Amino acid sequence: MTDETTLVLGLGVAGRAVLDSLVRRGLDVVAVDDAPGDAARQCAGRLGVPLVEAPPVDDWARLLGGIAEVVMSPGVPDAHPCHLAAREAGVPVIDESDLANRWDDRPRCAVTGTNGKTTVVTLVTDMLERSGIRALAAGNTDTPLVAAIDDAEVSTFVVEASSFRLGHAGVFRASPAAWLNFAPDHLDVHADVAAYEASKARIFEGVARPSDAVANATDPTVMAHAPDGALLFGGADTPCRVDGGGESALLVVDDEPLVEVAALARALPHDLANAQAAAALAIRSGASRTACAEALVDFSGLAHRMAMVSEVRGVRFVDDSKATTPHATLTAMAGLPGAVLIAGGRNKGVDLSVLAESRPRAVVGIGEAADEIVDVFTGRCPVHRASSMDEAVALAHRAADGSGTVLLSPGCSSFDWYGSYVERGLDFGRVVRLLAGFGA
Repeated sequence: MTDETTLVLGLGVAGRAVLDSLVRRGLDVVAVDDAPGDAARQCAGRLGVPLVEAPPVDDWARLLGGIAEVVMSPGVPDAHPCHLAAREAGVPVIDESDLANRWDDRPRCAVTGTNGKTTVVTLVTDMLERSGIRALAAGNTDTPLVAAIDDAEVSTFVVEASSFRLGHAGVFRASPAAWLNFAPDHLDVHADVAAYEASKARIFEGVARPSDAVANATDPTVMAHAPDGALLFGGADTPCRVDGGGESALLVVDDEPLVEVAALARALPHDLANAQAAAALAIRSGASRTACAEALVDFSGLAHRMAMVSEVRGVRFVDDSKATTPHATLTAMAGLPGAVLIAGGRNKGVDLSVLAESRPRAVVGIGEAADEIVDVFTGRCPVHRASSMDEAVALAHRAADGSGTVLLSPGCSSFDWYGSYVERGLDFGRVVRLLAGFGA
């Protein structure tokens, strides 16, 4: 190692992209991973980078000797010993977006929030593309920003900014930027709710002017950090809002009508809030209002986010597997009041008792958190515990008794039974199709 060596901690998707980018630029690199899988080992081997596996806590001072900076991968916990060792050694800790800043100066906008990020990023990217602006979604997606900048044809990057990336960044730069909402999450990674909030609040530190900060007026935490002069959405009298009701309701952005709500395929309250934020962000990034309206009319939603799977003998089955927080589940249940709820998975250290506010018709608890789910709803509605998705769907269908909706909206991560929320949603769909007689 030399005094210019970069240490990359964590070789997930982002870490491997960082490793590749650093090596291609001729920089000295060492990689560290506490539990490397085959993909991590193969990446380090292919690039000829030394890989240190699961170093003991007292070895970090030595590891940081001669290190110029640490690139921290998303999801590395606040309590990881590298943080303390780096502070004591005076070694900067940065995020992959800092490297992208260093190597590329093209425009980027950003979105954060406990829920809705992917939806808004998808909409903004589409709005820009329809306006003739080559756009690419990056960050907390399949494409880390440090890899996205390799595409020379892109004009604007639309960054999905997780709390992990924001918290680890040396300087977060994106303008305009939107903060959609806030609720406790990722407390298995962040030290506490205050640390999670502080990470999220960094979304606005790089805006060029206050009006490039797009903030949810109905969320008190967001408003506590929004700069004076921020563009507000979601309120009855904010520049971005819904005017009127029923068939005459209009989606208004920057105090001008944008599109009729009746023309939208997605028009639940959270859908309309997302639409306001997306249009406001896209317009500030150069999109035309016509393109924004067209994108909203054509948008039918994301996979595993309030997605209709099938109707089986009078009961609708809806896949909301992407709801990995209680806040997301409450939002989903607000749009489908009285649904039979399938919830549970791996709790991310948050209080699941707030789920009682959802008032489902019945509940089926799944995964590691099944007992917590049962405790929350016992005495409030019929409650069942399932040991598999097949059993959960059967129990929920029985509880629906021939009418209404069964909603998979877990409020927890999927990493007990599944490798991702996508796998969980696909398995739910498989079981529902079997129930409907369509086969797997």
